[in-house]
Amino acid sequence: MDAAKYIWMNGEFVAWEDAKVHVLSHTLHYGNGVIEGTKAYKTEKGYAIFRLDEHTRRLKESAKMTLIDIPYSIEEMNQAQIDLVRMNKFTLDTVYLRPFAFLGYGVMGVYHKEAPVETVMAAWQWGAYLGEDALKHGIRLKIASMTRPANTSNMGKAKASANYLNSQMAKYEAIDCGYDEALLLDDQGYVAEASGACFFMVKNGELITPPNDNSLASITQKMVIEMAKDFGIKVTRRRITREEVYVADEAFLTGTAAEITPIALVDAREIGCGSRGEMTEKIQSTYFDIVFGRNAKYEHYLTYID
Repeated sequence: MDAAKYIWMNGEFVAWEDAKVHVLSHTLHYGNGVIEGTKAYKTEKGYAIFRLDEHTRRLKESAKMTLIDIPYSIEEMNQAQIDLVRMNKFTLDTVYLRPFAFLGYGVMGVYHKEAPVETVMAAWQWGAYLGEDALKHGIRLKIASMTRPANTSNMGKAKASANYLNSQMAKYEAIDCGYDEALLLDDQGYVAEASGACFFMVKNGELITPPNDNSLASITQKMVIEMAKDFGIKVTRRRITREEVYVADEAFLTGTAAEITPIALVDAREIGCGSRGEMTEKIQSTYFDIVFGRNAKYEHYLTYID
């Protein structure tokens, strides 16, 4: 990770190396925290944050689901992220922003009501999550042996820290087996999502993606659906079986970090041409035009840094 100059912490900008917490902070022991992730892209007009308000709003909603009372408004946190990008004087094309809230030091035990809430906005320069080569040639995906927890035992729509233990174990398994990323099924055996991204497949010209029954309601997923509909592509939200994935014409992952990453292979089965497909390339190139400020139609999704 490339260190930046400043982090916004509880309403103040502090030096990167001074943003510290106590080892007995509640979230370290019991896992209740909420996170977000969005990106700022270097456009011809300077840096612009992609769909800033929606990401910050989702942080607030995740906090409400997990009973964390963030003491800052969406507007205050939006401004903090804008100021953070400006003050850090980044130079690379992409900057990742990580707003999050967690329970700090002062209370121990599972019941967390009296634990203090810590709110932080961090940002650093970060390139392609799964590698630059993956954006063209695709990744190798493994369906994990463990499933996404059911709604009866988890809150999958909350972007909660605790949910990512499931993702960590699945991704570790995938990489340990020689793959790049994991795909998780739900408790009924249908595709849920990857370890940190949404799944799309193409079959006979139709773009198909699972409903967010027990997975995060992805902002990038929503962007892809909007773009595809504007292209006149038929988009269907429905359950997807493992077998359907194996015989897809194309497949790709979407997310703030993953952006639009093609899938070349799943469980030793080559997908389509075994590289980036035609529809994937069209969606990917349009997405990058949008986030880099090269598509006026979607420019309202960008918050420019003065």
